[in-house]
Amino acid sequence: MQIIAQHGDIFIILACLFGFFMAWGVGANDVANAMGTSVGSKAITIKQAILIAVVFEFLGAWLAGGEVTNTIRKGIIDPELLQEDPQLLVYGMLAALLAAGTWLLVASMKGWPVSTTHSIVGAIVGFAVAGLGASTVDWGAVTKIAASWVVSPLLAGTIGFVLFKSVHHLIFENDNPFTAAKRYVPGYVFLVGFIVAMVTLTKGLSHVGLDLTFNQSLLLSILLGLVIMGIGVLMQRRIKFEKNVNDHFGYANVERVFGVLMIFTACAMAFAHGSNDVANAVGPLAAVISVVQNGGQIEASALVPWWVLVLGGGGIVVGLVTYGHKVIATVGTGITELTPSRGFAATLAAATTVVLASGTGLPISTTHTLVGAVLGVGLARGMAALNLRVIGTIAMSWLITLPAGAGLAILFFFMFKGMFG
Repeated sequence: MQIIAQHGDIFIILACLFGFFMAWGVGANDVANAMGTSVGSKAITIKQAILIAVVFEFLGAWLAGGEVTNTIRKGIIDPELLQEDPQLLVYGMLAALLAAGTWLLVASMKGWPVSTTHSIVGAIVGFAVAGLGASTVDWGAVTKIAASWVVSPLLAGTIGFVLFKSVHHLIFENDNPFTAAKRYVPGYVFLVGFIVAMVTLTKGLSHVGLDLTFNQSLLLSILLGLVIMGIGVLMQRRIKFEKNVNDHFGYANVERVFGVLMIFTACAMAFAHGSNDVANAVGPLAAVISVVQNGGQIEASALVPWWVLVLGGGGIVVGLVTYGHKVIATVGTGITELTPSRGFAATLAAATTVVLASGTGLPISTTHTLVGAVLGVGLARGMAALNLRVIGTIAMSWLITLPAGAGLAILFFFMFKGMFG
């Protein structure tokens, strides 16, 4: 208690710096998941992708980031076991942020799309086992999070597979694919708007003072979906059929219609990613602030201050602008060849999975989700469409992430304990 009273301000300043560093890593590495498919399918340029991501990542983090933040902070370590030595939690969370941020810096420089969720969970488990003993870790919560790493790519892959097959059946196998695209694409636009609005309204906005019933949220989400669909229809009308000797069926025109749709899915994915993955940076930061402000008392739950979500959103944006392009290249072009229609199916599948997880408070990995969705879309075209060497490299980087996060966290934990203890 005395250590916390004595160094409280320093702890908060360090937590803000390391939290921003971790959020920078989320932006540099993970935002590729939101934008990789759009850039890879040439639906939007890298500059447009960064602009969309800056706006929607920030809004997702600020408006809908509160729900998942609680799971990361109070789900892994049992707070009751830390009441006697609350400063250990402070050292541990500082170490976890610095460790995960450092690993993400290394991975981003190499162009590896690793999981920020893996990184922070590994770091928190590492410090808890080394500094407090294995009994302080809620292994049930860790198992639940670990299970989501398997479930999320499978779920996203399945949704991606089904979506791409539906697009193929309804549009590409139609006698007039271009007319069919104009008929069915507004329905897909509505789906994008509805899914993101529904979960944001049902789960995300209580901390900004907006409490809606389920039926109110449903009605509002349908309205928002219809508004976004209306915008999509207006944008579609500007696309005219262009004849091409080499393109007998007019598939290139269909892909141009899907190019419009990719702008909506890119926004949805950026928002979904911001809402889910800001927790990785601000969860441990919120834990440190809560302990210091309560004079060493470890609360089971505390509302995340609005400015903490703004700090996390800001860090994500800076990371994206400075280093995001490297991992975008790996995700967008490395796994399988993407066209706007394939990219749409993968992005909507991933966004749906991430938004559902955000709504249930489960910290899934956006990386695993998107790679799973891209694989699902690739598989819909057969195994030959996949680049197995790149997939192998991605899988290896995923396996290294947990132990790397844990090892670095143990090192930094003892360093902070030595400095302040």
